[in-house]
Amino acid sequence: MFLVALSFAYFAKALSGSYMKSTITQLERRFDIPSYLIGVIDGSFEIGNLLVIAFVSYFGAKLHRPKIIAVGCVLMSIGTFIIALPHFIIGRYEFETSVRWVVNSTLNPSPCAMGSPADLSQSGKLPAAPPTGCVQTISVVGPVFGYLLGSLCAKIYVDIGFVKMETITITPADARWVGAWWLGYLIAGVITLLSAIPFWFLPRSLPMSGPRGPEKCTPEQTSFIKDSPLLKHKYPADDNTTFIEMAKDFFPTLRTLLGHPVYLIYLCVTIIQLNSLIGMVTYKPKYIEQHFRQSASKANFLMGVINIPAVALGMFSGGLLMKRLKLNIMGAARFAFGTSLIGYFLSLFFFTMSCENAKVAGVTVDTVSYDKHSLLTACNSDCLCSASDWDPVCGENDVTYVSPCLAGCTGSTGSGKNTVFSNCSCVGVAGNFTASTGQCPHTDDCDRMFPYFLALSVITSFIISLGGTPGYMFLIRCIKPQLKSLALGFHALATRTLAGIPAPIYFGAIIDTTCLKWGQKRCGGIGACRIYNTTAYRIAYLGLTLSLRTISFIICIPGFILLSRQLKSEERNGIHGALANGGTELEALRKEEFVTSNSDQSQQTSDNSTDRETRL
Repeated sequence: MFLVALSFAYFAKALSGSYMKSTITQLERRFDIPSYLIGVIDGSFEIGNLLVIAFVSYFGAKLHRPKIIAVGCVLMSIGTFIIALPHFIIGRYEFETSVRWVVNSTLNPSPCAMGSPADLSQSGKLPAAPPTGCVQTISVVGPVFGYLLGSLCAKIYVDIGFVKMETITITPADARWVGAWWLGYLIAGVITLLSAIPFWFLPRSLPMSGPRGPEKCTPEQTSFIKDSPLLKHKYPADDNTTFIEMAKDFFPTLRTLLGHPVYLIYLCVTIIQLNSLIGMVTYKPKYIEQHFRQSASKANFLMGVINIPAVALGMFSGGLLMKRLKLNIMGAARFAFGTSLIGYFLSLFFFTMSCENAKVAGVTVDTVSYDKHSLLTACNSDCLCSASDWDPVCGENDVTYVSPCLAGCTGSTGSGKNTVFSNCSCVGVAGNFTASTGQCPHTDDCDRMFPYFLALSVITSFIISLGGTPGYMFLIRCIKPQLKSLALGFHALATRTLAGIPAPIYFGAIIDTTCLKWGQKRCGGIGACRIYNTTAYRIAYLGLTLSLRTISFIICIPGFILLSRQLKSEERNGIHGALANGGTELEALRKEEFVTSNSDQSQQTSDNSTDRETRL
C-alpha cells in the first residue's frame, strides 16, 4: 500500500512539473515576457525544495515518514493552486488585431489609415491613446499525462467562459493564441491533494515478520544476528534519540559524505547532464513550435504520447537488463556511460534536420533586411502603420506581412477569421492583390523533415534512458548504508540548486538572442518573441545541450579511475579481513583442540587411577 501511495504521489508531482513546461509559450504570450523570464518561473518550481530537502532527507529517516510525505503533498497542492491564481485576479487577455468580428462587413474600416510617416512616434507606434523504478518508472508516466493535459488545455481559449467565442478572431496555430493554461493547474492541484490522503493512515514502520529476538532463535542464529553487520546500519528511526542529538550528528555525517571522491564525481556528472536534460526538455515543445511551425497543442501532444513513453520504457528496460545481466557497481557505471554516449552520437544528427525561416516581409525576406524602420517601405508609405504590432496576414505571394497595414491593404471584406484584406499594394505591383488572416502555412520541406525528427527523438530518448536505472543504483551502491538517505537527499538538493533552477534561465536567455521580431507591451518595453531565426535557434539550442554533455563525459574519466581504485581497495581489505578471520578461527580451533586434548588426558589419567583402585 505504501508503494502504491508513493507511486501515485510521484505521478502527481511529475504531472504538475511537466504541465508547467507545457505551458511555457502560453505564459510568454499571456504576460508578454521573454524566454529567460519564463526560465526563472520554471526554475522557481524547485526553490521550495532547497529550503527543506536536505533536512527532510536526514530527519525524515528518523521520524514518521508517511505523515511527512502527506504534508509535502498538501503543500505541493497549495502551491499548484497558487500558480493558477493570476488568471482570476487580472483582466482579460487582449491581443493585437485589426480584424473585426461583427457580421456587417460594410462597417469594416480600412487597415491603412491615411497620413504621413511623420505622425508616427519615434518608436514606430501611433500617438499614445488614453489608457482603458518501479517508482522511478511511475514518475515518468506522470509527464505523459502532464503533456496530454497541456495539449488539451492549449486548444481551449484562455478566457473560456468569460468571453463570447465568436469574438475570437485567432486560431490555436496563431502566435498570439493563449490556451487555458490555468485550468491544468487546478486539475493537477486536486490530483496532488488526493495523493496525500493515503499517507495519513499508514503506520510509522512496517511490522517485522518472523522471530523478533534472540529468545526465538537457535544458538547459531543468535550468534549470527549478534555479529551481523546489518544491525550496525539499522534504520535510525528505531533509535530513541532526541532531536538535538540528531542535529549534532548532521554536519559530521555530511562531512563524511562529501569526503567520498566517487560520490563527488558522480554528483558533478549528474549535475552537468541534468543541466543539459532540463534545459532541453523545458524548451523542446517550444522548439517544435518555432522550428517546425507546429501548434502548442500538437507539440505537447507529441511530447506526451511519443517522447515520454520512450523514456519510461527505457528506464524500465534498463532495470530489467541490469537484473538479467547481474551487473555489479562497475558494470552499472559502464552501462549508464555507454548508453549516454550512444545517445550523444545519435543526437548529432539533429543538426541536419532543419527548416527554412518563414518568409516574413521586412524580417526574414532578403529583399528587405531586418531593421526597425525597414518594415516601412514605399508601398505602405502613405499609411500610418505601427512597426511594433504583430497582426500577421498571408499575401497571395505566399509571404507573411507583420500587419495588413504594412501590407498596404486599403480594404477588407468578411468578418472574424474569414476576413480577407484587399488592394494590398505591397503584395503585388498592380495593387489589387489580397491577403488573409494569419501567417502563411509552412513549406513542404518541414512536413517531410518532421517525422524523421520525431523518430530520432524517440530512439535517442529510449537509449539514453536505458542508463537511468543503473545510474540510480550506482548512486545507492557506492555509499555506505547509513549514508544512503543523506546521499540521496543531498544529491536531490544539489541537482535542483545547480541544474533545476539555472538551466531554464540561461537556456531561455540564449534562445532570446535568436529572436527576430519582439512583441510590444502596452505599457512599453519588449514582450514575447513573435518569430525566431530558426537556424540560429537550432544551433544555440542543440549546441548548448550537446556541449554540456561533452563536458560530463570528460569528467567521467577520473571517476572511473577512482571507482576502480576503490573497488580494488575494498577487495584487498576483504581478502585481508577473511585471512585475519580465518587465522583467528584457526587459532581458536587449535586452542580448543589443546584444551580438549588436555581434558582427554586428564580424564584418561583419572580413569586409569580408578581402574587401579578397583583392581586393588
